[in-house]
Amino acid sequence: MSKREDPMLLTAERLFAVEGLVTIVTGAASGLGLAISRTMAANGADLILVDRNETELRRIGEEIIPGAEIATVDVADPDAIRRTVDDVIARKGRLDVMFANAGISGGAGIRLPQGHIENVDFAAWNDVIAINQTGAFATIQAAARHMKAQRGGRIVVTASVGGLRGSAATAYAYAAAKAAVVNLVRQAALELATFDVQVNAIAPGFFRTGLGGGRLLDEAATAPLHAMVPMNRLGIPDEIAGVSLLLASPAASYITGSVFTVDGGITAA
Repeated sequence: MSKREDPMLLTAERLFAVEGLVTIVTGAASGLGLAISRTMAANGADLILVDRNETELRRIGEEIIPGAEIATVDVADPDAIRRTVDDVIARKGRLDVMFANAGISGGAGIRLPQGHIENVDFAAWNDVIAINQTGAFATIQAAARHMKAQRGGRIVVTASVGGLRGSAATAYAYAAAKAAVVNLVRQAALELATFDVQVNAIAPGFFRTGLGGGRLLDEAATAPLHAMVPMNRLGIPDEIAGVSLLLASPAASYITGSVFTVDGGITAA
């Protein structure tokens, strides 16, 4: 019987085993990044939490995920994220999983006057592109350098349904950056496949997180969004856990270049 046919490898415990995997999560101090971090920690990963919010990062490392390493990094600085990954490699000898999750809101969508094309502010545009697009690429690049050399690894990037389709709720800069991220994932997946490095994206819909200055946490403010979601509600961060664990685990050994929507059915409409 071949290794792939061994029934023991088909148990949930073995399929989704991430214990001991050296894992970096960017944007780990809140929202989906925190949910991903909690999931990986609960399943025994060797975790490094990365965020630019040092105060919140330290609180999480002390109170929520005790023992997790932390690193204060702005992914918009390619040198900083590269140094962080290099340091992890120097100390631990490898990097198994990279969650390139860090991102910021793009501001008002086109359903509001301030989001209309003539009102787009280029300073805000540049900030979104720097973090959501360039930051994602810099994170992929920093991980890929080492994963190619070690001939193995997983890179999981947080995209968005806003990068897959037009939406009145989405800002121009956010839509542009997340659309770019989707093709960055596909491009990297093509190059890295022969090195046994899988690159995939998660495209969330509307989740109750602090993105957008906390407006998605306000029940009254988000009520109009419910009508856009077939399940008639926003997601909660822990609902990203299953697909995150899948893409980090042996269960995803033949999945690369894919985009997994977690959106309550938005893209099915």
